[in-house]
Amino acid sequence: MNEMNPKVDFFFDKAKKWQKEYEKLRTVILDCGLTEELKWGCPCYTFEDRNIVLIHGFKEYCAVLFFKGALLADPEGILIQQTENVQSARQVRFTSLAQIVKMERVLKSYVYEAIEVERAGLKVKYKKTSQFKIPDEFQNKLDKTSKLKTAFEALTPGRQRAYIFYFSQPKLSKTRTSRVEKYVKQILNGKGLDD
Repeated sequence: MNEMNPKVDFFFDKAKKWQKEYEKLRTVILDCGLTEELKWGCPCYTFEDRNIVLIHGFKEYCAVLFFKGALLADPEGILIQQTENVQSARQVRFTSLAQIVKMERVLKSYVYEAIEVERAGLKVKYKKTSQFKIPDEFQNKLDKTSKLKTAFEALTPGRQRAYIFYFSQPKLSKTRTSRVEKYVKQILNGKGLDD
């Protein structure tokens, strides 16, 4: 088993929920020979400085997230795509320590496969921004305002996708329109959603 990183201990120490589950996931993953680091405030496990798996938790479950989970075979059918917009990462979710104990061998086999994916240098083929549906409210604005269309097309693909996802989320057209209006100036200034 690889060593526990003291910098990561705070994550496990501060956990109010899922503490036993986190500790078990930690030992299972470290037993696979990965290096433990702290990234994004969560325990992240790497192989030759490349991210393999991360432990994180939510109200309803705790999970391990495989960064390139879309490339794993998933013979057990346990990998979950968090939302339709997540292209690469996949989660395995747990709601009890008993589940983790029962799935330890399977979980390790997924970790080993994820390591092999990295060794092989496999890459997830991401969809291009042009393949995402732009909500009508934003498309209408782009069609009517050439400056906005030019500014949007000049943004990086990641910034474009962030806007498309953000504008697409609300169910009501009124809310989508409001979001578009709120960010027109920011797009015209060449800034991303969170800049």
